Amino acid sequence: MLTTLIAFAVALGILITFHEFGHYWVARRCGVRVLRFSVGFGPVLAKRTDRHGTEWAISAIPLGGYVKMQDEPDPERGERGIAEAFQSQSVYRRIAIVAAGPLFNLILAVALYAGLNMAGTREPAAVIGPPPVGTPAYAAGLNAGDRIIGINHVAIQSWGQLRWEIMQRMSEGGTAEIETESSGIKRTRVITLPQVLDPPKDDPMKAADLSLNTKKPLINSVVNGGAAQAAGLRAGDLIVAIPGLRDPTIKDVIDYIQRHPGVSVELTIERDQSRIPVVVVPQSEQSDAGQPVGRIGVRLGAEIEQTLVRYGPLESIWNGVVKTWDTAWFSVRMMGRMIMGEVSVKNISGPVTIADYAGQTARIGLAAYIGFLALVSVSLGVLNLLPIPMLDGGHLLYYLIEIVKGSPPSQQWIAIGQRAGAGLLAGLMVLALFNDLTRLFT
Repeated sequence: MLTTLIAFAVALGILITFHEFGHYWVARRCGVRVLRFSVGFGPVLAKRTDRHGTEWAISAIPLGGYVKMQDEPDPERGERGIAEAFQSQSVYRRIAIVAAGPLFNLILAVALYAGLNMAGTREPAAVIGPPPVGTPAYAAGLNAGDRIIGINHVAIQSWGQLRWEIMQRMSEGGTAEIETESSGIKRTRVITLPQVLDPPKDDPMKAADLSLNTKKPLINSVVNGGAAQAAGLRAGDLIVAIPGLRDPTIKDVIDYIQRHPGVSVELTIERDQSRIPVVVVPQSEQSDAGQPVGRIGVRLGAEIEQTLVRYGPLESIWNGVVKTWDTAWFSVRMMGRMIMGEVSVKNISGPVTIADYAGQTARIGLAAYIGFLALVSVSLGVLNLLPIPMLDGGHLLYYLIEIVKGSPPSQQWIAIGQRAGAGLLAGLMVLALFNDLTRLFT
């Protein structure tokens, strides 16, 4: 819990502060006076004032930050007090200042993705398991052990990249050209992909009948007092054979153990490059259906081929731009489909779910946490650009109306828009919290 709270606070602090820094940086270059830049909210813990008159503060609640500008002209400071006011700026400068916050979030995402690309990350290789008989993947001629190296001429290096490209293609449905490599031979297959309108709900890889090629089942841990411990099995052992089957999958091992409660089972394991026969007697336990099933008390994983995904500096930056654009556009499409009723609003997540993902990725490692920061930074940028009053996009909408009309909207209409925007955002927050709590308790 503590890790989750710290990871969540750090994420919000970084993303919101960077957002506000975008407003600050462009405002200063447009000649607007910035009164305060605060990292955090609430009581000020420390502060200093720079030569431009901006107060830099660190506040007690580390959940973001804010920028306070001189909004209205200050005649008491003479012409300078008028020129430095936000409202004194041209509409195009005001657009630049307001748009800078969301754009800085997108720039941050590009930088984070580029950093991951340059540092390199180890990911599961895009090697597929056997497609089920009768599926489009099977009909296309895909086989177990095929390494997918491209989809529609987009190069694929890892399973994560493959999943993203499949999800992108499935949002529209239709066919896709799959480039594979096996035993040094390259082939191109054409596979028919179903249209998946709700990717967060429907796993795109399962819908495409593609699974990760797992090798030997690996014992990750052994439960104290269980049958496996009694038989001498250890964490790190690879199960290479069960009666009647060599090179079994995790599912093969689990199914066989469950079918033999209380019966001696001989497993062949690989330990320290040696193969050892081990006899284990699965303990009989009752399943949810009331039937006896065998358990030996281990947690199984799988030995999966890994690949190092790394790019040069220029390619890393370009890939960061592409990934940020693809993620942002995908988010906009999903929002549009929610409005049309094609995608469930249950996919809207709130602070509880975001905090949970922050904690999970922080526990996995730095690379996973940085990827999480990049994803949320894109989401924050896209959300703030929506034309909803109270958000940056709402202010941009007012400025566009001002350009078209030649004058700003009336204060009456602005007030109505602000109330409508506040109501809409409150409703979205309630829905997001409801979804969070539903996921938490179910």
